[in-house]
Amino acid sequence: MADSSPRRTLSVGKAIVLGTLIVGTLDALDAIIVFWLRSGVTPPRIFRGIAAGVLGSAAGSGGTPAALLGVLCHYTVALGIVTTYVLVSHLLLPALNRRPWLYGPLYGVAAYIVMNFVVIPLSAIGTFPRFNAFGTTNGLLIHMIGVGLPTALVAARIRPR
Repeated sequence: MADSSPRRTLSVGKAIVLGTLIVGTLDALDAIIVFWLRSGVTPPRIFRGIAAGVLGSAAGSGGTPAALLGVLCHYTVALGIVTTYVLVSHLLLPALNRRPWLYGPLYGVAAYIVMNFVVIPLSAIGTFPRFNAFGTTNGLLIHMIGVGLPTALVAARIRPR
């Protein structure tokens, strides 16, 4: 029997893959554009900075392999962020799916806090990021609009159980 609903539904797996691609790409584009415009930092340098979470300071001189590791790490983190929300909203708190425009940005703020106060300090980088008004504002906005919101909108498209 065909679904008569006008909106297209997704399986859990497809939602996770689609959400990961969207979130990872939007967040990466934000970093590439903002860092390039503000200080001329190139994409390979940005991704080597991400790889520093695994490699420490050796990532800075790691060239293309370190940059590719940074891309892999970046999308792996996006996968974790999306998978967490999708599974929680699908299995534990389906009410999250009724208001993605509210809960998505709130989840983005939570993701920003966890990344900056837990993940980065526990990584090989080992320190808290330096905060400034522009960087913090940009970080919060991209996590609200480019991470949390698309995650919640994709999760809301999952076929009901």
